[in-house]
Amino acid sequence: MSEKESPKSSSSFSDIKTFNVPVDSEHKSKVFKPWSFQFPHHRSFQASWVSFFLAFFATFAVPPLLPVIRENLDLTKTDVSGAAISSVTGAIFSRLTLGLVCDTYGPRYGHAFLQLLTSAATMCMAAVTNAGGFIVVRMVIGFSLATFVSCQFWSSVMFNVKVVGSANAFGAGWGNAGAGFTHLIMPFIYEGINLHQPSFIAWRAAMFIPGSAQIIIGLIILAFAQDLPDGQYSQLKKEGALVTKGGKSTIAAYSNYRTWLMFLSYGYCFGVELTVDNNISPYLYDQFSLSLSTASLLGAVFSLTNIFARGLGGILSDYVCKYFGMRGRLWALWIVQVGGGICSLLMFYAKSSLGLTMLVVAFWSILVPMACGASYGIVPFITKRGLGSASGMVGAGGNTGAAITQAIFFTSASMTTAEGFKWMGVMIIAVTSVCLPLVHFPIAGWGSMFLKGNPQGSEESYYLKDFSEEEIKQGLHLQVLKFANESRSQRGFKAAAELEKQESDMEV
Repeated sequence: MSEKESPKSSSSFSDIKTFNVPVDSEHKSKVFKPWSFQFPHHRSFQASWVSFFLAFFATFAVPPLLPVIRENLDLTKTDVSGAAISSVTGAIFSRLTLGLVCDTYGPRYGHAFLQLLTSAATMCMAAVTNAGGFIVVRMVIGFSLATFVSCQFWSSVMFNVKVVGSANAFGAGWGNAGAGFTHLIMPFIYEGINLHQPSFIAWRAAMFIPGSAQIIIGLIILAFAQDLPDGQYSQLKKEGALVTKGGKSTIAAYSNYRTWLMFLSYGYCFGVELTVDNNISPYLYDQFSLSLSTASLLGAVFSLTNIFARGLGGILSDYVCKYFGMRGRLWALWIVQVGGGICSLLMFYAKSSLGLTMLVVAFWSILVPMACGASYGIVPFITKRGLGSASGMVGAGGNTGAAITQAIFFTSASMTTAEGFKWMGVMIIAVTSVCLPLVHFPIAGWGSMFLKGNPQGSEESYYLKDFSEEEIKQGLHLQVLKFANESRSQRGFKAAAELEKQESDMEV
């Protein structure tokens, strides 16, 4: 996204804009209060995470009912695994597309239209009669997971750089908890309907609940939410206060190698979460001969920890940044993500004991969401101009990782689910240890895990490289310049203090 201020907007619009929270030069909130409904910053946050929550509710409404559905539709392990792959693969394309939509038209339309469109597919699950239809419908419902992109984009344009990690993490974390919620609630919805209807009707009727919820949240977002602190995208474009060039924003994101490294890394934190969401309840049901409701209840533990765990990842990222800057954010992500890989390995060795398995799941369910939260403490700083596209690309990495992992380790009948968890753990540790040390920012005080940043590098030079000289002359870089100045906080406490002293000496 690129924004341009005109004399008209500066004098007649921006100057009279007031907020109920302290804001920075971009009118982003300097505080994050997850319980608040303050307009527009926190109301957008609330609408955003609820939308993402319901996308998870719809996408993962099927796994808790799989023992019933696979018997009714006569599905094989290959069919079930193919549907699991399709449910996350579809969102790869939709996440890439939604990044461009957010950059060009705003996050509000990204959320609302995607929910309204995919709600039809959620309800169409009731009409499925064979494996082919089951796979296709799960893929289309999975498109709704792209609301993650607009969720992260929205928080990034509403909250200051010092709290954006926490805002992104809580928004996505509470949204991800929708997978745990569906594991809890869908068996009871099914059983309630099954008291009055046969099983082959009961599971189909249950799918209308998440579909209806998607329609409701889509309409609420269109009616009551706002794209940016200063107004709606369409309104600001008409006033000349906002100029968007979607193609340029996409190039800025895709040409930055850090986007691709985070794409790969995110495939083995959020990708792991999606894979476990698809497999944990059926695994507990088959491995320990549990009832459908008990297996779903225990499986819900993995996702419900998102209520706090992903937020912890964001808080940790913001906290270490105060003292160690961007290097602290990178190290925090590496530590929690490798910890998640170790837990995945331990699932194989705990396979003979339900108690040990749930103990591992308890730690695993905290570390994986924390890694997801810590990831989006880094993503907003890759590129300001291509923020939406970068968020979409990295988010698509999660779905890509899930699809690859599901295909390699959880499809073949010759490999047990417990063995799949073991080899998934090896992949997590390997990919994380290769990718994250290579993420380097050539800015004084930033750098990478093992290397310092360029002492002569500045935030301004890094972020403005996405603009041509002609665009800078036109003033298209002004909003990004504000972001660059705010981003000096990513140097860490020591480096920021030294910079402040140097600037003070220069003034004297």
